[in-house]
Amino acid sequence: MNECYYDKLMDFFYNKTKTDTPDEWTRPQIIIVLCFGTFFCLFIFISNSLVIAAVVKNKRFHFPFYYLLANLAAADFFAGIAYTFLMFNTGPVSKTLTVNRWFLRQGLLDTSLTASLVNLLVIAVERHMSIMRMKIHSNLTKKRVTFLIISVWAIAIFMGAVPTLGWNCLCDISVCSSLAPIYSRSYLVFWSVLNLVVFFIMVVVYIRIYMYVQRKTNVLSSHTSGSISRRKTPVKLMKTVMTVLGAFVVCWTPGLVVLLLDGLNCTYCGIQNVKRWFLLLALLNSVMNPVIYSYKDDEMWATMKRMICCSSEDKSHDRRSSRIPSTVLCRSTDTSGHYIEDGIIQGTICGKGDLGDKGNS
Repeated sequence: MNECYYDKLMDFFYNKTKTDTPDEWTRPQIIIVLCFGTFFCLFIFISNSLVIAAVVKNKRFHFPFYYLLANLAAADFFAGIAYTFLMFNTGPVSKTLTVNRWFLRQGLLDTSLTASLVNLLVIAVERHMSIMRMKIHSNLTKKRVTFLIISVWAIAIFMGAVPTLGWNCLCDISVCSSLAPIYSRSYLVFWSVLNLVVFFIMVVVYIRIYMYVQRKTNVLSSHTSGSISRRKTPVKLMKTVMTVLGAFVVCWTPGLVVLLLDGLNCTYCGIQNVKRWFLLLALLNSVMNPVIYSYKDDEMWATMKRMICCSSEDKSHDRRSSRIPSTVLCRSTDTSGHYIEDGIIQGTICGKGDLGDKGNS
């Protein structure tokens, strides 16, 4: 029977797996890591908090798509917590960690990745339900959206805890990874392949949806009145989602490939030389997402800017907007939702006034 090493410090496992970990950092290295890490983490906390607050505050965002987008921002916020914890438990400190503390460090990172990935998958399903039924927004109720959000985090927490629950190499040192010294190589293969497959599936789904929307928009353009920008509302939503997904895939794929190579025990791939850069690239994903939201969505940026400037909305403007007859169209009595040919125009009109109807979510 193999001996288990639950009571050992991480120094024991790093030495056994010959993992490249510096014994000490120079003062400039410590300053650089803390300064850059603190800046990025603060930006992640503040920007993603603004995205969540914007969705809560602005009634024009009270739809399933934006609730899920807010949950994606919450996943990025959680990633900021994981990176902060990592920042103070990396480098020379890594070797002094207990097994449980190291599991916590990696579990936080795995949970944040899974939360983002599963949330993007749920958004893909929501977009598919909406677009394929020729609607801008799906008919998911608030209860169902809440259930989906809770499910996202339940799955994320479970996947982050899998190594702690037993899929590790504490009782069999010979199968330990070099990048994650107490993770089993078989787990790294499972983890990386699973995520890469989900990446591929989501990319295919979004490309299919985008092509469908483009085709339908071109067909309907000759039958709808109003400006081109109004007819492009579904396309803009899809571009936002696809940009977020593209950034996620670009930032996380290199790191997952490195984990896969480590899981396959590739000793000549030089993975130790690139692991820090790919971790930094993954960190940048949580920085990029709020920028994408604000850049792609003018209303989101306007709401965030008002909150930053601590200025309240013009009440008289809201009163005038609420009297626009066209906004009545936004409160459709048809439970099947708005069709794209109507929603393309109505969605823009609604974007200029207060929807005032949370029931559509």
